[in-house]
Formats: sequence, structure tokens, C-alpha cells
Amino acid sequence: MNRPPLEVADIVRAYGDDFIEQYQGAMKYEHIKVLGAIRRCRTAALGGHRDRCDRCGHRAISYNSCRSRNCPKCQAAARKQWLADRTAELLPVCYFHVVFTLPESLRALGLQNKRLIHGLLFRASAETLLEAAADPRHLGAEIGFLSVLHTWGQNLLYHPHVHCVVSGGGLTPDRSGWISTKPGFFLPVRVLSRLFRGKFLAYLKRAYRRGHLTLCGRLHNLSQRRPWAAWLRTAYGQDWVVYAKRPFGGPEQVLRYLARYTHRVAISNYRLLSMSQGLVTFRWRDYAHGNKSRKMTLPAREFLRRFLLHVLPRGFVRIRHFGFLANRHRDAMLSQCRKLLPAISYCVALRAASSYTCPQCHIGRMVIVERLTAAQIQWEQARSRVFDNSS
Repeated sequence: MNRPPLEVADIVRAYGDDFIEQYQGAMKYEHIKVLGAIRRCRTAALGGHRDRCDRCGHRAISYNSCRSRNCPKCQAAARKQWLADRTAELLPVCYFHVVFTLPESLRALGLQNKRLIHGLLFRASAETLLEAAADPRHLGAEIGFLSVLHTWGQNLLYHPHVHCVVSGGGLTPDRSGWISTKPGFFLPVRVLSRLFRGKFLAYLKRAYRRGHLTLCGRLHNLSQRRPWAAWLRTAYGQDWVVYAKRPFGGPEQVLRYLARYTHRVAISNYRLLSMSQGLVTFRWRDYAHGNKSRKMTLPAREFLRRFLLHVLPRGFVRIRHFGFLANRHRDAMLSQCRKLLPAISYCVALRAASSYTCPQCHIGRMVIVERLTAAQIQWEQARSRVFDNSS
């Protein structure tokens, strides 16, 4: 794949220092760390390795990646390994895609309490799916699913939501049988929406009573009980969006979906169009108006501010597993599921993350033959310049 003409790293290198100077009072260590990692990613500053083509012998030096989960260039290798692990967990059933979204009135609260609010979003959405599926009036089974947190919209503004990939059926309460969903139908969306709203707000009220919420700026008045109670009534009166998409056509579609969603960052380099005179232009899809493709131009500082809105707290896990896919008993539960379902196998061809096609012969694979420190790379570059000048 060709390198895009503009990258987030180019914007950080051009305007990152000015941005830090303007917002240093409001920035956290995580923000500065992310900007520094993206700035140095795949440059001599991080060291690198010498590669050799396994066919024609061509040699080249490649720089190391920063491996930040917020860097648009560092997700491919992690995604490949993660997909390889998930492939072994696929079952011969249909899968559904369910999205839980926080209403706009709660987003300011989420920005001030990321770890708490995002954790409640995971907890409330997971309990909603598990409880509704276990109800005999709907399915009466223990389902398995994974949830992926996204905090952005196409315009880079804060829009927290969880994507869930849910098995089309589950184990009976005694785990001796399998119950499949109706063809093309998972669970009633209205039931999911109301249950999700009730659970999330119940946990939020508990956090408020225990003094776990940060309420600053325009939210400061909510620290008083009457404004808080009025705000809660408004939240209860809203319709909370739970969107259940059509089921996937098969496990292969599930893998393609996961490849797009699991290791995403707020914006990919391929959506960036231009950077000039302090302005950044990028493509975005306007879902509110027929999914039209549009262009948006922002001051570079505003672009970086929006990009950093989506840096998660240190150590926060953004891909989680629930039900019979929960980490503590996944292997045993999947083994039981396979005993109750037809045998089927899947194979996904994944290339080694450290190799790429030779730029010389375009056939062989470039293989690492030597690791290089930053100092060694700088010496190699200096030696090359000397030879170039002498010739």
C-alpha cells in the first residue's frame, strides 16, 4: 500500500509545539506522550532494522514504529495478530452487530470522567445484552460477544459508543444445549434501549452519591442535588439509541468487520487531504444527511485538539469479551459450544508483520537481518551523505 501524501505525524511535526504551548495548562501527560510518539514514529529517533529481500538480496533500512494505540500507522501488525487469535474462536452461527450510544446530553460528563463513563458504558451495555438474551421471553440463552469502544464521530468530535459483535444464539441455562436466534432477528431494540438507559443511569447515580464524579466548568452546578435531579430526569426522558444492524452473512464477514473496527484510531491518514497556512482539510461522511462524503477544514490546533479528545486513560481496555467469551472461562465454554454445533474450521492467511514486499524486484519479501539503534542509523545516514557528496 502506498504511503498517503499527508499523515497525522506531519501535522504534529508542523503544529504540535504551538499546540502544546497554547494548551499546556489543560493537557495531561497522556496527550503529550501521544504527540511525542506520533512525531517520532518510523523515524531514526526510534532506531530501526536492516532488511534484506529473500529473493534478490536487495537491502534497505526501516525505522521502528512507536506502537502507540493512537497512532494511525501502528495498528496493522496488532490487528493481524488479534484477528488470528479471534479466528479460532468463531462458531458456525450467524453474528449480529449491535451499537450502544450515549446521548449527547451525557457527553460533557464523559469528557470530564472518561475512565468512569467509558467503564459504565461497557458495563451497562454488556449487562443489557446478557440479561435480555437470558430472558425466556426473548431467547433464554447465555450468549457470547465482544465489545469495542469508539469515542469519535466522523468529524472527530466526542461521540462515545460501543460496537458489539454478538453470537446468533447461546447456551441453555444448564449448558447442555444450544438455542439459536430467529432468522435475521436478535433482540427487540426497544427493550435493549430502555434496559440500557436504566442500567447506565442507575450506576451513574451510585457514582454521584459516592462522590466519584468530576463536575467542573459548565457542569459545576450539577454538584448541587436539585440541578442534578433535574438533569437526571431529562436523561431518563430521552430515547437512548441502540442500533441493531442486519446479521453478518458468515464468519468471513465478521472478520472483515473486525479488521475495520477493532484497531481503529480517530482518523486514518488516508482521510487527510491537505495542510497549508495553518489549516487541515480531511474527508468525512455526513451520516445525518444520507451518508454523503464531504470535506471539512479546521485550524491545525483545532484538528489536534479534536484528535486528542480520543486518547483513553492509561491502561484502559477498549476491547472486551463477555458471556461465554469472557476471558476467565473462554476456552472451556467454546469447547462446550463446539460439541453442540456442527464442526467447521476457518483459515485466515496472515503474513508476518515484520515483512513487506521488496521495492526492487516486487516479488520477494524483505526480512529483518540486523537491529539498529538510533545512533547506528544516524551514522549510516551520515556515511551515505559523505559517499553521495564524494561521488
